[in-house]
Amino acid sequence: MSLTMIFLGATVIMSLIAFSNEELKRKWILNPYLVHHRNQWWRMLTSGFIHADFMHLFFNLFAFYGFGMAVENYYNVIFEEKGMLYFIVLYLGAILVANGPSLVKNKDNHWYNSLGASGGVSAIIFAAIIFQPWSKIYFFGIIGVPGIILGPLYLFAEYKLSKSENATGINHDAHFWGAIFGVLYTIALKPDLIFFFYDQLMNGM
Repeated sequence: MSLTMIFLGATVIMSLIAFSNEELKRKWILNPYLVHHRNQWWRMLTSGFIHADFMHLFFNLFAFYGFGMAVENYYNVIFEEKGMLYFIVLYLGAILVANGPSLVKNKDNHWYNSLGASGGVSAIIFAAIIFQPWSKIYFFGIIGVPGIILGPLYLFAEYKLSKSENATGINHDAHFWGAIFGVLYTIALKPDLIFFFYDQLMNGM
């Protein structure tokens, strides 16, 4: 079984448990105050496996499945026997990194909570853009925009929205930094991918 399917299955199971068990949901959700002041560091990771509702879960896992399988295959081809380990670090590392800004900003805020796989999913999507910059990302299965065009627009929008996330109720910092981690981590593993990305970019024009 692929790692993508394992992560997807774990997310579905933990999310369903959290939907029906409010006590566990409170223990798993990211609450920066409890992480910082009571050393409940597991929340930095467990929060990436639970969701607010079925719609939140569906959209994250729909994107994760579509791009995760492709990125996992690329990792296995490029990094061979280390591909599985590197993919695990990509996804879990992205969740941790994406939650970092929320921890720093809200470590003294009793009331702040965050949950969802968006940070990890953003890392997967942006890693996929490195390998296939002209592949289209579809909205509702209808409108397709090449990743190399949508990516920068997405980063700009998430950065701007992160300045008003209290108003939107969405952790835009997690989206932004998850995406950045996906790109930087993948390139750090194999800097020659910059030239691969450039070739793919030019060949697609």
